Amino acid sequence: MTRVAAVDCGTNSIRLLIADVSADGSSLTDVLRTMTVVRLGQGVDKTGEFAADALERTFAAVDEYEQECREHDVTAIRFVATSATRDARNRGDFIEGVQSRLGVTPEVITGDEEAELSFRGAVSVIDPARPAPYLVVDLGGGSTEMVLGERSPASAHSMNVGCVRMSERHLVSDPPTDAEIAAAKVDVDVALDLAMQSVDVSQARSLVGLAGTITTVTAHALGLSGYDRDAINGASVSIDDAIESCETLLHATRAEREAMPFMHPGRVDVIGAGALVWSAVMKRVREQVVAAGGELDATVTSEHDILDGIAFSAAARG
Repeated sequence: MTRVAAVDCGTNSIRLLIADVSADGSSLTDVLRTMTVVRLGQGVDKTGEFAADALERTFAAVDEYEQECREHDVTAIRFVATSATRDARNRGDFIEGVQSRLGVTPEVITGDEEAELSFRGAVSVIDPARPAPYLVVDLGGGSTEMVLGERSPASAHSMNVGCVRMSERHLVSDPPTDAEIAAAKVDVDVALDLAMQSVDVSQARSLVGLAGTITTVTAHALGLSGYDRDAINGASVSIDDAIESCETLLHATRAEREAMPFMHPGRVDVIGAGALVWSAVMKRVREQVVAAGGELDATVTSEHDILDGIAFSAAARG
């Protein structure tokens, strides 16, 4: 076993996984898995750079993660930064700040590599009884990755739509207005049109959803009285029920969302936009699958995602 640390720094949250990876690199065992909402991507879609307070919040979380890595005696760390960091002009400040605190250089990965790592993490624990090919959808704060494959990706595409980006760009009212929702849907539809050119989603026989928006939608669809990772992981929800939950979350006020027992405080203001994106993806994928003569009635949610993929890659690098 190799004990590694994986850090995923996205637009909305930064997450740490400390895990023991098996000698053959085929499985991992969680030692610690934690998440902090830092909203690193605050305003990046509009200004093109990180805000000073967003960097401060992120560096404070990195300080905590550095202590966890020392206490758990990790032998390798891989720190991956995604959509917001790809877009920020002052990412050098971010990279330097992480290096000085954690002793590793954050890797600003491409959307394609983000998709591959997400697929690796999700497929590592998928029920073998589920039919392939799998379409894995990782819905983040700044981007959404779609990956089609069986044991490895066959095609992938990264869309510049996510819960934070769409919230800041369109859904500014509480609750969002019909005009705001319509404008956001146009953006998402255009992004999906491009994605369909790269990924033939009609081949999908299992739709696998990852990340905080989708796990929250699943918690709502399951009627959970609190956020229960074990109940959410591997849960199968009908697409109709998932779409209904998306509609509820999209049109709810922030106060109504905040009162939901499974809702993380850091998602209250952006879950509506995330739900809009997830609903559009599910509708488009089901439509394409049915048009090709297939069936797709449900989606499965995984709590294993890019973070697991980063851990596997850290162990492989040694």
